[in-house]
Amino acid sequence: MHQYDLYGIGAALLDTEIEVSDDDLQSLGVDKGVMTLVDDHRQHQLVSALSDHLVTAKRACGGSGANTVIAASYFGLSTFYSCKVAADENGDFYRADLADAGVAYPGTLSEAEPGVTGKCLVLITPDAERSMNTFLGISAGLSTAELDIEALSASRWAYIEGYLVSSPTGKAAAIELRQAAERAGVKTSLSLSDPAMVHLFHDGLREMIGDGVDLLFCNRDEALGFSGTDSIAAAAEGLKAHCRSFAITLGAEGALLWDGEREYRVAAPKVHAIDTNGAGDMFAGAFLYGINRGMSFEEAGELACRAAGQVVSQYGPRLRPDQHGELLTAEVEARDAE
Repeated sequence: MHQYDLYGIGAALLDTEIEVSDDDLQSLGVDKGVMTLVDDHRQHQLVSALSDHLVTAKRACGGSGANTVIAASYFGLSTFYSCKVAADENGDFYRADLADAGVAYPGTLSEAEPGVTGKCLVLITPDAERSMNTFLGISAGLSTAELDIEALSASRWAYIEGYLVSSPTGKAAAIELRQAAERAGVKTSLSLSDPAMVHLFHDGLREMIGDGVDLLFCNRDEALGFSGTDSIAAAAEGLKAHCRSFAITLGAEGALLWDGEREYRVAAPKVHAIDTNGAGDMFAGAFLYGINRGMSFEEAGELACRAAGQVVSQYGPRLRPDQHGELLTAEVEARDAE
């Protein structure tokens, strides 16, 4: 009997979303469509320059891995999340938000050190693209000290956020988590997280993956970059050397899945996208819910595409708690109608 369905690890960030134009990005010197690590001064500079813009998202605990684990929890999985916050007001808020979402966490999160909890400024352009400027704060020091091997060993799946590759201690924690999961017979999954991470830290991601994870998540650009190819077909073949299954998200084209034996193409619902922030995180959370609950890869992919489609059609990287139940009901009805 497993205590947890999913054990995740990643950065702890407080998200703020602001609507901007492409001209704003250019004048501010912000790289579009990727995550850029910045210091506290640069983030304050950006916030000040954009003070007259509309903030469209309420404060919520975020970070890619957290978004995935929280989504999985709201769908119905029992979850655990390792991260690091500071002894500040944002850290208190972060712990409370995790608890409200039903996510358990290690005791180290309640014994926070002095410092600044990480923050992510998400700039949304009219084409729904998100450009992230992240000040990791104390999350940069996430390490093996934040792991709870007992909780991990009592889990079905482990989920590793690829962004951890940018921190030496975070990368070491991710590697130790994967190795401990393998020793305990816990299935492993990892997200490549961002094209910039693939470009800048390719070798580090290879270290995190080791001899191969059970399930690899990535989007089109990450798949092409990681495999060094120029087509999805070639990228898919290249990725098979690093995992026992994968899910490649393709935006409006849906997803390409491989369950270890055969490939599947899953269509995405037609939606009006206004904010792509969190789409990949939601896809992973819904997909992990599906395979934990006995769905086939194709069924889990269909649910994940519907969930990601819902996320991009509204502001913010997360859905309301009730929307997860509505998606599951719609999934059952769609299957019954077939």
